[in-house]
Amino acid sequence: MQPQERRSKNPGDTAAAVAARRRLHDRGVTAPLLEGIGELLQPKPENSVLDAGCGDGYYLGSLAGGFGFKGCGVDISIPAIDAAARRYPDCQWLVANADRLIPYPDRTFDFVLSITARRNAPEFRRVLKDDGSLLVAIPAPDDLIELRGTGRDRVARTIAEFEGKFSLVARRRVTATAELDAAAVGDVLLSIYRPMQPMAPVAQRVTFSLDLLLFRC
Repeated sequence: MQPQERRSKNPGDTAAAVAARRRLHDRGVTAPLLEGIGELLQPKPENSVLDAGCGDGYYLGSLAGGFGFKGCGVDISIPAIDAAARRYPDCQWLVANADRLIPYPDRTFDFVLSITARRNAPEFRRVLKDDGSLLVAIPAPDDLIELRGTGRDRVARTIAEFEGKFSLVARRRVTATAELDAAAVGDVLLSIYRPMQPMAPVAQRVTFSLDLLLFRC
């Protein structure tokens, strides 16, 4: 767990944050990000895919439904896993702390996803097959720029995290903008971890942007 959550009885995303993120997904604002991830990943029906830090399961559940693979999701938040299991019953969902241990045997998966989640390179490599791939999605500098200001470019640091266990084979940036009403902006603020400052939600255009990094073992 993160330091502030070591004594928490309910670590990870709250039920309110999970519901806010689900409403944003249902509005379609993250659909271009999902499409970009699917285009880079290109899994086959016979593949097995783990999403470490899966949240409410939107990305894994949607990709599994579209590509037909076996999906497994892990997250530390009980409300997030509950929401995922209810929406995407064809995937397997587990409450676990992937920062410490991913509760699957060695060489189980063809792909591991880490989408705006914390990363555990040794565990990712352990559960991946020897010809497996890892897709990491990190917020790009312009992600939510209207609400948080310009962010850092995390690509070089992220690539360095996986050096020695993985090789980078592809990268791309996917960006979408959406005109959101005040209620939807409120959902964005509720679902993110570091807004620029306390603010009253107002209708505005918001940018969603991810840097996608595809690694091979």
